[in-house]
Amino acid sequence: MALDAKIPAGEMDKKWTDYKGHVKLVNPANKRKLEVIVVGTGLAGASAAASLGELGYRVKAFCFQDSPRRAHSIAAQGGINAAKNYQNDGDSVFRLFYDTVKGGDYRAREANVHRLAEVSTSIIDQCVAQGVPFAREYGGLLSNRSFGGTQVQRTFYAAGQTGQQLLLGAYSALERQVALGNVKMYARHEMLDIVKIDGVARGIIARDLVSGKLERHFGHAVLLCTGGYGNVFYLSTNAMGSNVTAAWKAHKQGAYFGNPCFTQIHPTCIPVSGDHQSKLTLMSESLRNDGRIWVPKMKNDNRSPKDIPEDERDYYLERRYPAFGNLVPRDVASRAAKERCDEGYGVGTTKMAVYLDYKDAIMRYGRIEAGKSGMVNPSDSVVYGLGKKVVEEKYGNLFEMYAKITGENPYETPMRIYPAVHYTMGGLWVDYELQTTVPGLYALGEANFSDHGANRLGASALMQGLADGYFVIPYTIGNYLADDIRTPSIPTDHPAFVEAEKAVSERIQKLMSIQGKQTVESFHKRLGKIMWDKCGMARSEKGLKQAIEEIRALKKEFWSDVRIPGEIDAFNPELDKAGRVADFIELGELMCIDALDRNESCGGHFREESQTEDGEAKRDDVNYSYVAAWEAKGDGEWALHKEALNFEIVKPTQRSYK
Repeated sequence: MALDAKIPAGEMDKKWTDYKGHVKLVNPANKRKLEVIVVGTGLAGASAAASLGELGYRVKAFCFQDSPRRAHSIAAQGGINAAKNYQNDGDSVFRLFYDTVKGGDYRAREANVHRLAEVSTSIIDQCVAQGVPFAREYGGLLSNRSFGGTQVQRTFYAAGQTGQQLLLGAYSALERQVALGNVKMYARHEMLDIVKIDGVARGIIARDLVSGKLERHFGHAVLLCTGGYGNVFYLSTNAMGSNVTAAWKAHKQGAYFGNPCFTQIHPTCIPVSGDHQSKLTLMSESLRNDGRIWVPKMKNDNRSPKDIPEDERDYYLERRYPAFGNLVPRDVASRAAKERCDEGYGVGTTKMAVYLDYKDAIMRYGRIEAGKSGMVNPSDSVVYGLGKKVVEEKYGNLFEMYAKITGENPYETPMRIYPAVHYTMGGLWVDYELQTTVPGLYALGEANFSDHGANRLGASALMQGLADGYFVIPYTIGNYLADDIRTPSIPTDHPAFVEAEKAVSERIQKLMSIQGKQTVESFHKRLGKIMWDKCGMARSEKGLKQAIEEIRALKKEFWSDVRIPGEIDAFNPELDKAGRVADFIELGELMCIDALDRNESCGGHFREESQTEDGEAKRDDVNYSYVAAWEAKGDGEWALHKEALNFEIVKPTQRSYK
């Protein structure tokens, strides 16, 4: 089928306004007859469920956690972007749009990105009205800080816990609708399949994770707000429960998967310390706002960082990218750190780390505070003490977290950081209305592919999740449901529901019947190692071909030798995990196939065969300026469909942050 992105005609800055002015509407009485299923209750899911409930739709919301408050959105630390231009530093909707398209290495759809930039300003107003405690300047105005890939300050934040505070805002809106009876909440439920009737999404099969029972749920439309798939690498900054299962089941039911190989490596994570780890910890990108990143100029330098004088330090980002310095985009900063460590300049016991140093920032803030107090020639220790208080206020919880995990005081010794898997730009392919290739099935937030291209700028994940849930889907879903008001609720004893539940049940029975010798966790770890080594920060034709064969062999082994203890009709986290890892194995194969097919470097997808003389990513706009949308054809088989990317405004050029 031809991919129709349904991008409205007209000028870029008028498309969304024009769309809203002509979109089909559902009147209030008819909204009360329509049922909408929302899977996932992070920022995208909670905001969508709350907004649709407020409009009058009958909403069912599902999350596998014990509360929507535990959605992984809480882990976002540094901030949320919006083109408010509070700093009067030249920001605008156009500038945010431009930075996002460029930051994504010209692999995002312009119309979606422009809409995101437009609604960004409304998100801040919405969240302030909900009571989100954004940081404020002395005079009471909301504060902003810098993030990578931009030269303006547009990131709103709440200390180092912005995601948590935004989620509490969305959660309070959601719970209000639950109390009013407009939203029914199903916690500890995992979606295990989509139900289609006549090719249209009409419901889901969910498993009650406490009792183990399968349930059928009807909806006139289904919204997947289930986050990203970074845990395919095993070690990532994602919560252990984060998975691809909902999106993957939809993919196998006909929803195309867009750009699966586009994953984000975050440059600012606490380095791996050994084989015992189950996840990695992110240190917010906001720390690059004031911190300076460096390595010793001498290889294998084992001195304490305090003993390395200034002229023997290589502030390599400032050296290589003077215009942006420490605030280059994530993919650029990550590759630069890997390059220094690979060349022998890494630090720490593993030598796979670089320093993030706050001494200069502490002293700078200290001098400002001393000046405010009228101090003349204060001592360095006084200045340091004053500056430390400012840094504590801005980043304190992040410094505490680092100290607890590493046992080191980051105020006195530079933090050690190294890149790690973080966000996934790929996801279910959606059109301008956020609808997948399955009618009635939508994907919001990180679960879709649409807004970030090949690299996401920091502080844009929260922006996209809330934009999709609060400001986009309430319009676009009405356009679809306006034609569905005569469809009555379909009873769940319909043959399509019976058949879907039977298929889910048979797969669970098959998993439990294997009774092999190896744990689910051991398979996940092995998959993660293959993915990180051969489809991680750098990819090559040879490595990807090896990875595909290794993953196919791993899949065969999994389905013949995995051991899952416990019962089916009971609380069984190992069974839940087994289903998710089985899906990750299949996804891993597709990611490597997609990475092999995209014979160019762009953003977070770095093909070793395609780089400039100085090691930067080298795009091939002639052959690869498209979204790769993969259709599932059968076990281990996919067909590639291409959505051509046309750039009317931001013309692709070789990205430069120098």
